[in-house]
Amino acid sequence: METFLNILSLLGSLGLFLFGMKIMSEGLQKFAGDRLRSILAAMTKNRVMGVLTGISVTALIQSSSATTVMVVSFVNAGLMSLVQAIGVIMGANVGTTVTAWIISAVGFKVNIAALALPMLAIGIPLIFSKDSKRKSVGEFVFGFSFLFMGLSYLQQSATDLDIGSMVAVMLAGVADGGFLTVILFVIVGALVTMLVQASAATMAITLMLFDMHIPGFGLEQAAALAMGQNIGTTITAFIASLTANTQARRAALAHMFFNVFGVVVVLVIFYPFCNAVSWFVENVMMVHNNDLFKLSAFHTAFNVFNTLLLIGFVRQIEMAVCRVLPDKQTQEEPGLRFISGGLLSTAELSIFQARNEIGVMAERCHRMLSMVKSALNADKDSDFEQHFKRVEHYEQITDNMENEIADYLRKVSEGRLSSESKNHISKMLREVDELESIGDSMFHLARTLSRKRKHEPAPFTESQLKDMSLMMEFTDKSLSIMCGILTADESASINLSPTYDMEKKINELRSDCRNSNLEAVNSGAYSYRLGTFYNDFIAECEKIGDYVINVVQAERDVVSLRK
Repeated sequence: METFLNILSLLGSLGLFLFGMKIMSEGLQKFAGDRLRSILAAMTKNRVMGVLTGISVTALIQSSSATTVMVVSFVNAGLMSLVQAIGVIMGANVGTTVTAWIISAVGFKVNIAALALPMLAIGIPLIFSKDSKRKSVGEFVFGFSFLFMGLSYLQQSATDLDIGSMVAVMLAGVADGGFLTVILFVIVGALVTMLVQASAATMAITLMLFDMHIPGFGLEQAAALAMGQNIGTTITAFIASLTANTQARRAALAHMFFNVFGVVVVLVIFYPFCNAVSWFVENVMMVHNNDLFKLSAFHTAFNVFNTLLLIGFVRQIEMAVCRVLPDKQTQEEPGLRFISGGLLSTAELSIFQARNEIGVMAERCHRMLSMVKSALNADKDSDFEQHFKRVEHYEQITDNMENEIADYLRKVSEGRLSSESKNHISKMLREVDELESIGDSMFHLARTLSRKRKHEPAPFTESQLKDMSLMMEFTDKSLSIMCGILTADESASINLSPTYDMEKKINELRSDCRNSNLEAVNSGAYSYRLGTFYNDFIAECEKIGDYVINVVQAERDVVSLRK
């Protein structure tokens, strides 16, 4: 029973460590907000800046997995090229080694758990603050405390279970395997990291085992585990890219290629590499009797070496992954373009994906108007039916996009969001609803033309066609303005005057058309039924103008929330 409780304590300690890492990372990302996304997107103009950016961001948020998932998301959204992404991924591998240095410096030598409770006391007033920035800092403090509490409890649980003796017994059968043992440890490190989904956690466990001075578990074995963790951590970005576009899958594949290639190269010179690291720590860093520093130095040297080795071959890596994952020749189904159905990246940084998808939805609604124009001008019934079916198909697409974007935003809202981001999501949901209404109105326009063809043989008069064409021209301009606003840079200010001007023109034309229609019907210029179809068409266009106003107003509110 005692052993069973100790095993549960060990798993609980690992869970507390992972939870602390997650809370700390999310707190920092929420504090940075859109600035972090802007830094990643802007500071990657060349491969060196990309590497430095990857190092900085990963060292800040303490998670290479979070960085690589963000990079895959940016590539998927078209905000970052594949070459830029490869540079950031290289830097992320170096940045994640900071965790090992922190643990080596204080994790097992200082009772950091004793400081955790006072730190929680500092974090409590911050986490209950109404100011979102202070609340994010409070979350970071809580996460930092939980992380080191989990690390301390992990060490205690391992001692209670006598993990050192257990590992020593397991190693006894493989200790004499030589280089094959090193390869075995690489595989074990990769598999454990794939399961835990956090290289920082497996690195902490490796450091803990190494600090126990277990017979048969020296620097070489610990270093092999660390190299395996570099392979295992690629699975997170790979899963995130499964349902993304081709470029995003290429970024994830480049991450995997870079890490696997680096492990293979270092394995070729493994023992001299380990000796060189030991010599550097003892003779350059002047650190003696601290094996943890040697392991942390190996972890850093391994990733720095791989980055320096491959940074000059970014283009070749790009060409290689493009050959493995060529562009699809077939036309893609017009579904979601930017939002992936796999793992979400951090909630605060996922909102921009939905914003880009809303821009795509708006452009598709706009495209439907040209289909309606083609249907209006079609002479043959077969041509009309073809255009009508296209409008009907796109109306179904907008319905599906509304549901999928809304579901995505709801999943994002389940994360730990700031109050501004929650308001942001509510405004975006309003945009999606209004855009779906525009799609419905486009279908109603096409259906009005279809009903007219079936029930009214008389063609629209020249005057009616002129009014309908002018109304569609105004509607087209209004939709163009809306699409421009939704797809503009996030920092751009929104001017509502052009939209209001077009809405005023649409309303005035609607009133003129309604009056002229009554006069024409009363004078017998055309039948009441033809006048009804004409009036329904004009009125539906006017509704679209109203929906456009609602979308633009919602986007203005979104931009004001960002600022």
